Amino acid sequence: MLKNTFKQTSTKKDAQGFDRDRGRPLYLDAQATTPMDPRVLDAMLPYLTNFYGNPHSRTHAYGWESESAVEHARNQVADLIGAEPKEVIFTSGATESNNIAVKGVARFYASKKKHIITTQTEHKCVLDSCRALEGEGFSVTYLPVGPTGIIDMEQLEAAIRSDTSLVSIMFINNEIGVKQPIEEIGALCKAKKVFFHSDCAQGFGKVPLDVKKCNIDLMSISGHKIYGPKGVGALYVRRRPRVRIEPIQSGGGQERGMRSGTVPTPLAVGLGAASELAKTEMAYDHKWMETLSERLLDKISSRLPNVIRNGDPEHSYPGESLLMALKDIALSSGSACTSASLEPSYVLRAIGTDEDLAHSSIRFGFGRFTTMEEVDFTVDRCIYHVERLREMR
Repeated sequence: MLKNTFKQTSTKKDAQGFDRDRGRPLYLDAQATTPMDPRVLDAMLPYLTNFYGNPHSRTHAYGWESESAVEHARNQVADLIGAEPKEVIFTSGATESNNIAVKGVARFYASKKKHIITTQTEHKCVLDSCRALEGEGFSVTYLPVGPTGIIDMEQLEAAIRSDTSLVSIMFINNEIGVKQPIEEIGALCKAKKVFFHSDCAQGFGKVPLDVKKCNIDLMSISGHKIYGPKGVGALYVRRRPRVRIEPIQSGGGQERGMRSGTVPTPLAVGLGAASELAKTEMAYDHKWMETLSERLLDKISSRLPNVIRNGDPEHSYPGESLLMALKDIALSSGSACTSASLEPSYVLRAIGTDEDLAHSSIRFGFGRFTTMEEVDFTVDRCIYHVERLREMR
């Protein structure tokens, strides 16, 4: 098994018995991004060197080679979610996919429907897209979530109006890991004849997803969350019944006119390869994440009092003073997109966490290459620094 290792430059121990100099810190921030799987890089390399044609050039072999590679990647992505290849639109990532889905659907159907529903715990790009639409005269309902982070289905049903065009609710939250009941949400939206968009950046390739079974009309996908390259993602757009989108950028009309611009062949190939690997290794990856998560939670909770788990442990995907002290471990307190903010996580505040507790929260993100030894090291470091900081109060 490949390991996510770091350079160990010294075997000397510090006063607490830890390695004095471990080089780069351990990486436990997999919700922010994942390292590229070497097998993905192998698939990409030919298209970074020899096969460099524009996939939209239809008059010579260089273009045909690249077009064939892009279409193969499109098939690989579609196969992972039970979609048709033509329903997969390549983008630069989940942020762009979310913008296209939310703004594109809202603007296309604006003459008849100007109401959108989302939740208070969505990714910032969805919330900011909704706020931008409010500035254009749209009405947006921001549903609250319960203490576990899960929406109330009765509240969602009550919020749907005759002029509602879109419901946008993420599958797995990027901060607390809770899974929303997307099958129930999809069934409700279908019954109410409302489009359902889901930001699946954290769920795609990690848990089974079937767009038809879940009645998802639009789905946002990210490459670098599943050991693929950064700078590429996809948007699933249902064809039957058809979902219409107003493009948010002008250009050559690539990707069925929904996302103009040259598709970057190497990145698309990387996303396709990562998708195929995710399908074959999903069961193993999930079991490994569960094992690591249980190990960390059991060890920390058994040795430290007053440890609180945010979110719903029954419906989750395993996976500032203390952060500064844990310089040997790369962690975060929430979304990478807002990590520079001094404000407490809006997701934690939305589930009722008080400000002090929100400031004290840390997100542990395990990945395919995380080892047991790294988890044990993290536990020991956390316990040491928490006890030290508590003594300083």
